[in-house]
Amino acid sequence: MADGTPTMNTLPLVDRYGRQVTYLRMSVTDRCDLRCSYCMSEKMTFLPKAELLSFDELDQVATAFVRRGVTKLRLTGGEPLVRKDFADLVARLGRHLGAGLEELTLTTNGTLLEGHADGLVRAGVRRINVSLDSLAPDRFAEITRRGQLAKVLAGIDAALDAGLKVKINTVALKHQNADEIPSMVEWAHGRGMDMTLIEVMPLGETGEDRVDQYIPLPMIRDRLEARWSLVDEPHISPNAGPSRYARVQETGGRLGFITPLTNNFCAGCNRVRVTCTGRVYMCLGQDDHVDLRAALRDMPDPVAALDAALDRALLAKPEKHDFEIKRRGTAPALPRHMSMTGG
Repeated sequence: MADGTPTMNTLPLVDRYGRQVTYLRMSVTDRCDLRCSYCMSEKMTFLPKAELLSFDELDQVATAFVRRGVTKLRLTGGEPLVRKDFADLVARLGRHLGAGLEELTLTTNGTLLEGHADGLVRAGVRRINVSLDSLAPDRFAEITRRGQLAKVLAGIDAALDAGLKVKINTVALKHQNADEIPSMVEWAHGRGMDMTLIEVMPLGETGEDRVDQYIPLPMIRDRLEARWSLVDEPHISPNAGPSRYARVQETGGRLGFITPLTNNFCAGCNRVRVTCTGRVYMCLGQDDHVDLRAALRDMPDPVAALDAALDRALLAKPEKHDFEIKRRGTAPALPRHMSMTGG
């Protein structure tokens, strides 16, 4: 513009396949206080803190996405609540609600949730996802390799008491929790919580063979339908994410299925992920990325540089991913861990 004010790009983020990105998953840290056996190695090497985006930079990234049509922002990790002063970041991002952003939410393992629930509500968060793979203390400790179930349950209680809507995310594990899924569904629905089941994804070396963990969700659904009546719900919300939901008539609750291996959901993909170091990954199952941190730190006009980087990212968004878990001993589809990518 003539007065030197930079022109703000407000064009929607549409990829080569006509899919508009309206959902951003933004990681604030790669660190986690658990070491879940399907997610990461027991002995992880985490990034130096200097490599992480600052709160100012995370805010700039979120602002650029919201300006270009993102209506849902989910904060992830690692475990987002381990980031120091996380509540301050949520409060800052909350200003976008009602100004383009329709929902600000997060995914957490729940271990620190008890101390954060009220602050999340004050910042405008209305619902959260809690990752929980067992209600048996010994089994929970085995899967997480160090977790205490009581802390997570206390966090869920605090979230519900604060008025947050809670959805439980459970990774289906063939030998560790598949038999427990019906009782977990009953527990979640009995407390008014939706639940989503997720297939194991082959990302990063974890010290476990995914063949020993993977169970197809259609098999789980068959078992559940021998017990209950599941009625599929229409997938109508553009911000609903990859879950396909069914209503369990006997419990009255909703049960979601995320099936990246048995039935990918790529045709309707409306999301990208930004890591805590500023890499934007256009697909969870591909390694192509664009560096947003360079745009923020190395360019004279970060606003314009961010917009240009987002345009490059959308051009590189692939049609689909190619996850497979077929043979024992095969390497993961990608070397990076889910905790690096951002939940």
